[in-house]
Amino acid sequence: MIMKKIVMTGGGTGGHVTPNLALIPRLQADGWEVHYIGGADSAEQELISRVPGVTFYTVAVGKLRRYFDLKNFSDPFRVIKGIAQARSIIHKIRPNVVFSKGGFVSVPVVYGAKLNGVPVVTHESDLTPGLANKLCLPFAAAQCCSFPEAVKYAKGKGVYTGTPIRPEVLQGKREDGRRRFGLLGNLPVLMVMGGSSGAQAINDCLREALPALTGTFQILHLCGKGNYAPELEDTPNYVQCEYLNEEMADAYACADVMVSRSGSNSLCEILALRKPALLIPYPASASRGDQIMNAESFSKRGLSRVLDQADMTAETLTRGIQELYRDRGMLLDAMAAEGISNGLDAVLSQIYKYAK
Repeated sequence: MIMKKIVMTGGGTGGHVTPNLALIPRLQADGWEVHYIGGADSAEQELISRVPGVTFYTVAVGKLRRYFDLKNFSDPFRVIKGIAQARSIIHKIRPNVVFSKGGFVSVPVVYGAKLNGVPVVTHESDLTPGLANKLCLPFAAAQCCSFPEAVKYAKGKGVYTGTPIRPEVLQGKREDGRRRFGLLGNLPVLMVMGGSSGAQAINDCLREALPALTGTFQILHLCGKGNYAPELEDTPNYVQCEYLNEEMADAYACADVMVSRSGSNSLCEILALRKPALLIPYPASASRGDQIMNAESFSKRGLSRVLDQADMTAETLTRGIQELYRDRGMLLDAMAAEGISNGLDAVLSQIYKYAK
């Protein structure tokens, strides 16, 4: 039996790598040889280097900017160099398929695959495509989409699959989580997270609202690295953690309701885990607006509630959380009716479909 080979790519942030981390164990279990192409000293190199059995290669990466920067004059040459490197690597590996999760590093890899005649499957996390995926789409056989609305932007190549989620995230235990974080009272658990690096605006507003919330909820606050507040250590019904890794599954499991940013990976985990959530997307002034559109999609589908950061105060946050808890049954019903939650199998089916 000839072992099939796959080259995976995607990086720049952990969000472009996490879905690949969900796919790799299943691919390996199915007998695939897994290779990964990314940037040097990057988020993807750090994360993938921990995964047994995956060979990692580096290529030159140039950032693709929509705004003026002097590096816009030099980075195209880095992209050209990266394409040549990726072409050579892919020629040596001779994979059956390339899977791209997006990010700037994906462009030279996808172009290198095209030059070798290797089929490409891409994945778009957000409702509208990022620049890297726009550049890669002409060379893709299919584009997997986390949101049903995103299919229309993929020019006939879009497939609504959801996002691959690591199985271990779904295997937490409610009682283990309550015990682990000392949430042993009878009050419901509110889990608040602001993204991988925390969100200062949410942190500050939540802490201002603690007197109004801790009489109704036990609060598990993922505040982000460097954002721990030692002066709040002894606050009743309030537990803060800078960052969770393997404990995240139990944290999710013990949460009754959540407050979260609206990054695609977080939303897909919230949906798969059936957690009623109040979403506070990053404002357009701090991003390309993708989180706003992601949150609007979930709101329109009845899967969550949304609070704009511009409207967030201690009072509106408290009211939004109280209304979320009151309406949690409706949100749970809508999530249960959603056709796709974990996109792991759906994405794998596209990879297997187009592999040579």
